[in-house]
Amino acid sequence: MKPDKKNKISGPDAFNALGGLQGVRTLADNFYDTMTNVSEAKKIRDMHPANLTATQENFTLFICGWLGGSPLYKEKHGPIDLTKLHALLDINKAERDMWLSCMAQALDQLEIAEGVKHYLLERFQQPAGKICNWCQKQFLQSQGAGSPGSIISH
Repeated sequence: MKPDKKNKISGPDAFNALGGLQGVRTLADNFYDTMTNVSEAKKIRDMHPANLTATQENFTLFICGWLGGSPLYKEKHGPIDLTKLHALLDINKAERDMWLSCMAQALDQLEIAEGVKHYLLERFQQPAGKICNWCQKQFLQSQGAGSPGSIISH
């Protein structure tokens, strides 16, 4: 499926354009390989376990449901709260941007339409931003600092 300006891609269409479950699995593999092999991503790679097998599988299952495919993560593990899952991590704008850069590189390795890549990068910006803001807010609260509006990038 190649979206054009008249036919903007959406969730289930993106899941299918990505190649369904196998395409999502390939994206997850590419993403974690990129994170592991890009020296600038060391900080975010170090936030993950040494053995990424379970992490990659859970990411794959989550992305399937998130893109409109079967809710495999929810069926296996129940609902997920991404902000609480990442709450104890030191994630600021630099880590958010590196995560998104690794995702962009992972998407570039796939043979999918540019419109699908663009759509997915736009979609990934929302949870990445939400997680970043949540982590910064938690950090400030733990330090007794001001309101979330006073967050400064590291």
